[in-house]
Amino acid sequence: MAINKFALIRYQALDRCFRNTGRNYNLDDLLESCNNALFDYDSNTEGIKRRQLYDDISFMESEAGYSIELEKVRDGKRVYYRYADPNYSINNQPLNETESNQIKSALMILSRFKGLPRFEWVSEISTKISSGLELESGQNEIIGFDSNEYLKGIDFLGELFNAIHYKKVLTISYQSFKRTEPIDFEIHPYYLKQYNNRWFLFGFNPGVQNLTNLALDRIVSFSELKKKYIKNKGIDFDEYFEDIIGVTKPEGVEVMKIELLFAPSEAPYITTKPIHGSQRKLS
Repeated sequence: MAINKFALIRYQALDRCFRNTGRNYNLDDLLESCNNALFDYDSNTEGIKRRQLYDDISFMESEAGYSIELEKVRDGKRVYYRYADPNYSINNQPLNETESNQIKSALMILSRFKGLPRFEWVSEISTKISSGLELESGQNEIIGFDSNEYLKGIDFLGELFNAIHYKKVLTISYQSFKRTEPIDFEIHPYYLKQYNNRWFLFGFNPGVQNLTNLALDRIVSFSELKKKYIKNKGIDFDEYFEDIIGVTKPEGVEVMKIELLFAPSEAPYITTKPIHGSQRKLS
């Protein structure tokens, strides 16, 4: 049972109404509760109409939904809705098979972080979730990720993650392939990016007044600086990487349209594994 977030907000709002024994809710009340919950989540939401409310209630009553049992109490011209069992809640239901499989998949994805410094909690929380939800244990893994836990600099990943999260200014000793000795940078860290099995740290470097990226495998050491953190000024990193291959985006360079020519024998590889998301077949 895959449910979008706005539908889930409505179902939770209806659940609160149906199990509230201190008040009676008619359709107008239910509609108002749903729309208030949606507005609290996103003030730009337009809300729903009665037709959607009827569909939501029908879904919650169906086997595809939560199989709820409602009492419809008539009082004059008004009809009030409540659970037949006042102790019932959709949050008390056991997971169905689909939900259980979705959680298993999520735990497998989380497992790629096992062994990384500062991500030890992944192993612990996976065990707790598996145990608490009585998920099958001991089964062989059925998904693998292209990662190397012995990669140089990988031990910095957890601490850099925390530095970004807690907005810490860092001084980084960095030795590029072109230098024989490391140099120090002041970095206000914003983002971690993996590309081609290497990790890169993106942050603001006051020394050059622009965004800088540093390969973790070239970082010698780093420590915290007691300085005021300069926040990310509107860089959307999803958008930042949209027009480039790799991690380096030269300043002042315009996006170019590139046409590539391949031998026919290479076509299946190029079409099934694009070099970039913007790649399109011309002929």
